[in-house]
Amino acid sequence: MLQQVNGHSSVSDAQGGESFREDLQEFLSGEAPLHQLDDLTKVNPVTLETVLRCLQARYMADTFYTNAGCTLVALNPFKPVPQLYSPELMREYHAAPQPQKLKPHIFTVGEQTYRNVKSLIEPVNQSIIVSGESGAGKTWTSRCLMKFYAVVAASPTSWDSHKIAERIEQRILNSNPVMEAFGNACTLRNNNSSRFGKFIQLQLNSAQQMTGAAVQTYLLEKTRVACQASSERNFHIFYQMCKGASADERLQWHLPKGAAFSWLPNSERTLEEDCFEVTREAMLHLGIETPTQNNVFKVLAGLLHLGNIRFADSEDEAQPCQLMDDAKCSVRTSALLLLLPEDPLLETLRIRTIRAGRQQQVFRKPCSRAECDTRRDCLAKLVYSRLFDWLVSVINSSICADPSSWSTFIGLLDVYGFESFPHNSLEQLCINYANEKLQQHFVAHYLRAQQEEYTVEGLEWSFVNYQDNQTCLDLIEGSPLSICSLINEECRLNRPSSAAQLQTRIESALAGRPCLGHNKLSREPSFIVVHYAGPVRYHTAGLVEKNKDPIPPELTRLLQQSQDPVLKVLFPTDPEEKSQEEQGQSRAPVLTVVSKFKASLEQLLQVLHRTTPHYIRCIKPNGQGQAQTFLREEVLSQLEACGLVETIHISAAGFPIRVSHQNFVERYELLRRLRPRTSPGPCSLSLDEGRSEWSPHTEEAALQPLLQDILRTLPALTQAAAIPGDPAEAMPAPVYCGRTKVFMTDSMLELLERGRAQVLEQCARCIQGGWRRHQHRKQERQRRAAVLIQAAVRSWLSRKHIQRLHTAAMVIQRAWQRWRIRMACLASKELDGVEEKHLSQAPHSPSSFPLPQAQTRLLGAIIRLWPLGLVLANAAVGVRGFQRKLVVWACLQLPVGSPSTYTIQTAQQEQAGVMSIRALPQGSIRFHCRKSPLRYADICPEPSPYSVTGFNQILLERHRLSHP
Repeated sequence: MLQQVNGHSSVSDAQGGESFREDLQEFLSGEAPLHQLDDLTKVNPVTLETVLRCLQARYMADTFYTNAGCTLVALNPFKPVPQLYSPELMREYHAAPQPQKLKPHIFTVGEQTYRNVKSLIEPVNQSIIVSGESGAGKTWTSRCLMKFYAVVAASPTSWDSHKIAERIEQRILNSNPVMEAFGNACTLRNNNSSRFGKFIQLQLNSAQQMTGAAVQTYLLEKTRVACQASSERNFHIFYQMCKGASADERLQWHLPKGAAFSWLPNSERTLEEDCFEVTREAMLHLGIETPTQNNVFKVLAGLLHLGNIRFADSEDEAQPCQLMDDAKCSVRTSALLLLLPEDPLLETLRIRTIRAGRQQQVFRKPCSRAECDTRRDCLAKLVYSRLFDWLVSVINSSICADPSSWSTFIGLLDVYGFESFPHNSLEQLCINYANEKLQQHFVAHYLRAQQEEYTVEGLEWSFVNYQDNQTCLDLIEGSPLSICSLINEECRLNRPSSAAQLQTRIESALAGRPCLGHNKLSREPSFIVVHYAGPVRYHTAGLVEKNKDPIPPELTRLLQQSQDPVLKVLFPTDPEEKSQEEQGQSRAPVLTVVSKFKASLEQLLQVLHRTTPHYIRCIKPNGQGQAQTFLREEVLSQLEACGLVETIHISAAGFPIRVSHQNFVERYELLRRLRPRTSPGPCSLSLDEGRSEWSPHTEEAALQPLLQDILRTLPALTQAAAIPGDPAEAMPAPVYCGRTKVFMTDSMLELLERGRAQVLEQCARCIQGGWRRHQHRKQERQRRAAVLIQAAVRSWLSRKHIQRLHTAAMVIQRAWQRWRIRMACLASKELDGVEEKHLSQAPHSPSSFPLPQAQTRLLGAIIRLWPLGLVLANAAVGVRGFQRKLVVWACLQLPVGSPSTYTIQTAQQEQAGVMSIRALPQGSIRFHCRKSPLRYADICPEPSPYSVTGFNQILLERHRLSHP
């Protein structure tokens, strides 16, 4: 039974092995799911299968960037992800204290290079090498990096410098659409494939602000102007013109709608890159005015019409080839647009001029149909290549800064990816040769240099076998015999080139080379080169002619006759300029395409060797450009080709962290606090002593005791970090002290940082404990002082309150005592007077007698005020303030009648009356008065110990008089 997996069928019997590998992977990396592993060195074990599974899991989770040691792996999402490249995210990575702690991103690499340049100790130029197959996303990555640097490196303070920075930023960003329109095309693998290599040099001043940039290009695929493979397109600019020109411009450029051009295949396809207005606006920002733009587009339209010129075979070899019926209009239109005379143009295309002999006699020979087509294509390629170089020079003059205004630079290298098509020629050979050189640079810089450094430092290291492509480079560019030397030699021979003869010579001269192969079943002459990315078959037909790149001198002289302003700039009439024929006459060596490309590539590598390189590997998940589609076979071939697994192996098994002795001691000297110090020895110096001995000029011998003292703390750190019961975790982490550097792994670095954080935490706790103790003591003293102050204030307030109460009580007591004494005196006086009066009137003894007016008034007051006395006497027992007020009011509101209404009657009519208040009353004494409206006002309360007894109690008691 077959099962479809990622677009490919697999046998269901393999499901058991697949599930077993999944279970094993979950067991080995059970700490986190695969899509959460930001670094491929954390995959356990590191194999092609596990790395592939991790990348697939992250790709399906829309995580497109993953670290792989020193390399960043970038998967092409094949869909717009705007939030992944927003300016806010750029500023977040730029402002982060440690960008490497954030998620992997191309902004991490950009920020790392920017901070390396910003280093004040010893700034080193940086370079970012973006590599990968065609369609993997190299151009997009370079574009995003340029936007990132334009955002973070253009932050001046003054307004004038801000304007300058904005202008430079805009021009740098505008150079992208122009170069992509004129240098990119749609291929079988990529809709926006770069058909040239470029190295963008971003120039920074001493303040790390971007002051300018420079662009260097390599090997433009100019043959695409006249020859396009099936299902491919020409350069974007031609399609932009035909689709975006206005009606007036179409009339001016002779580009009517629906016109067919043989050099414009697949014009019905509409791509995102077919945006004419963006290109024109970018050219305007770069300083190319609208009239100049119109002249450029007229030249390009002339090239399109030039491609429609078709020749017919001539019946007589002595006569030039005739034009096809529909080609005459194309010749006229092309000459009109290029501002060339029509007859000389047609004559130059059909007749070849030959100079021979010492007298330089001129011979004119008609060309065959194939030669006419070749000369036509050569004319178009010559004009387009000169136009492209002129655009690059205009861009450089617009964005390049004065050499005195910048000190460092960051280089972005965006080269064409490795290519293998059904038909491969000289262009693919040069492109793959450049990728071989860059792969060798990566191997030399990271893989080989890292292991060689271990050897120099005396590190015991078992070397990892990695793929070294030096044998392939020797096959292509080696000396004395190589593919390039044999092709150049064929160009120097003055004889017609044969494809079969070139194949035979390459196979015989380079027989036995391990990277050279041949296909015996192929009918076309070809040879096979086994590159690091896989074998590629190159056809030898037309290889020598493309390498020669012959430019007939009559074509150059014809273009110098043009009246077009752009062509005048591209082909100036310089009398000192030698033609190719004159160079051959003087026996000067003619530079071939391979020689020029090799020289420029060597110059580029020299620049890269003087910088600190950073690598971004772009991976294409599938060849169809579909989102959320991950084809394992295609990705696996790319991983094998770029040597990614070897890189991960060395990063994981080696010592990626290396620190000089001086920096190591400066940072981790405080770890010596963790060691118990028994005796002051050379290896147990105190922290202050170590610091006093340390200086930038400390000799290596003085550093060794400090290093050993620090390294002795590692077992304790490892044991403290180990899991209880796991003896494997108790083993010391791998670390090695070399001759000048300390080598360690990531786990060891984390352990040291954890120990350093522990010491700092202990110191912080010590400081915090002392500070808190000081604060607590201070607060305690303040609290005691506050309590004493509060107690004193409360005591003073209490004394003042008691004094006021005591004074008030004394006043009340004195007033009450005064009133009571006065009342007692008045009562005694009045009663004594009444007693004497009664005694004097004893014989009469009437039953009732009127009292005097004064005595009657006094007796009425006594009778009215006796309830008030009761209330005041029992004030402390239960009478409240409100009730007291009511009693007082009732007592004071008693009606006072006439004095005659108050009488004193005795029960016994024969009794003479009260003799004295001091004497016991004889019989019952009743006071007749109006009843009080208050409740219980006429009831005598029970005597209490707090009540004051007075004459009212004496008057109310009933006693019987005893007679002698």
